[in-house]
Amino acid sequence: MKIPQGEMRIEVDMVMVTDEVIAVDFEATATPVEQLPFDVLKYLLQSRYCPSDKMADKAQEIVGDAASGYAQVEAIRSWIHANLEYKYGVSSGSTDALDTLGDGAGVCRDFSHVGIGLCRALRIPARFVVGYLHRLDPMDMHAWFEAFVGGRWYTFDGTQDQPRGGRIVVAYGRDAADVAFLSNYGPLEMGEMEVTVREVLPGEPTPRPSI
Repeated sequence: MKIPQGEMRIEVDMVMVTDEVIAVDFEATATPVEQLPFDVLKYLLQSRYCPSDKMADKAQEIVGDAASGYAQVEAIRSWIHANLEYKYGVSSGSTDALDTLGDGAGVCRDFSHVGIGLCRALRIPARFVVGYLHRLDPMDMHAWFEAFVGGRWYTFDGTQDQPRGGRIVVAYGRDAADVAFLSNYGPLEMGEMEVTVREVLPGEPTPRPSI
């Protein structure tokens, strides 16, 4: 389908069921590489924005003597939250995890790349998640990461000071290159994007989705 030249407006409404809280399990251990599911193995490899092969020393420094698995990933998430400044204008479309560590600042996408790179450096599979977070202020497309430990994926978000649910997942990828919110193959100027996320309470009429 080819869109004709000129202004275009796209509206999408949907109702999503999400978990109120995210799972937390400090007892979840790292899964040996030889026991990882086949589709998880690719999340061990370095990628465009996550040069994990150059991040092993930093990863070991951050996790210290934390138990192998969930505790290590949480140590990474906590370090990111405490040591990186959330700041617009520092990063660009070419900024990778090493750049963000050097700058000491970035946005959610950058925080997630750092977390992913550090996890993979410890042989813990990690993937990039893009979506929306309920009550995020200001509301916008958000990014966080998941790590595979204890035989399953767990959610981690370096921008938040505590585990938060209400996450609407749009896509998973190795890093942001896999899940750009918009890919254009010709001249394009985006005028405005508005996102509203609200909770539908029990007994409240469910909004009728329309596309």
